[in-house]
Amino acid sequence: MKRLVLILMLCAAPISAMAHKVLLSVFPSGDVIEGEIGFSNGVMAVDQLVTVTGPDGAVLGETKTDADGFFLFRPELPVTHIFRGDLGAGHVAEVTMPAQEVATILGKPRPASDTASTSGAVAPTNGTTTTASLTAEERAVIAAAVRDEIRPLRREMAATREHYDLQSVLGGMGYIFGLFGLGFYLAARRKLAA
Repeated sequence: MKRLVLILMLCAAPISAMAHKVLLSVFPSGDVIEGEIGFSNGVMAVDQLVTVTGPDGAVLGETKTDADGFFLFRPELPVTHIFRGDLGAGHVAEVTMPAQEVATILGKPRPASDTASTSGAVAPTNGTTTTASLTAEERAVIAAAVRDEIRPLRREMAATREHYDLQSVLGGMGYIFGLFGLGFYLAARRKLAA
């Protein structure tokens, strides 16, 4: 009878659900801001609305994700852009692109607070081609090629990071120790009964 109760207690023990986070990332891509939104387990948000607001909370625009969870947004003002995606059921993500990066995308001068950090930069003089010497079309082609190559890598990295997090590892170790303890308990009971 005690064994039956023990087995029922183990079967009725709560098993933690596999939690996942919403991941939202943005980055400059030529003259637009590209981003992606999805869950940390690798499932991407399809046809999802992403709202873009400024630092004052005013809506700067909206965009939708494509079949791969990616979206494009063309900025108009060199202000901080806040991207927000709500996938429902409490799955909300928000990410910010600073005004300096948006100004660079628009080809406008960076704010004075940012020029001090780049004043020590030296242009290459070893005969290499800089991005300034490329035409806008060449830069767009290069950006599209790099973007297409990096997409699967970013998705795979996010899924791997979530799959092998510390909580999962510690939880697995706890189950192993629990099973060993149960085995030792049953072995001790058999030894005492004999």
